[in-house]
Amino acid sequence: MNNKRFYLSQTDKKIAGVCGGLAEYFEVDPLLVRVFFLMAFFGLGCGLLAYIALWLCAPKAPYRF
Repeated sequence: MNNKRFYLSQTDKKIAGVCGGLAEYFEVDPLLVRVFFLMAFFGLGCGLLAYIALWLCAPKAPYRF
């Protein structure tokens, strides 16, 4: 069973770590996720709402030694 969870990134973040966390979860380049959110913001108008919702609801990544 896969125990993969989505967390806000503590290492790859520009604002809150949402895009970095999504990139880690889906194992893609963080730039692709950031471009997706920009396209959703300017094209559909829902990118900012989705970003804020994920920022408020997602837990921070646990500290790793």
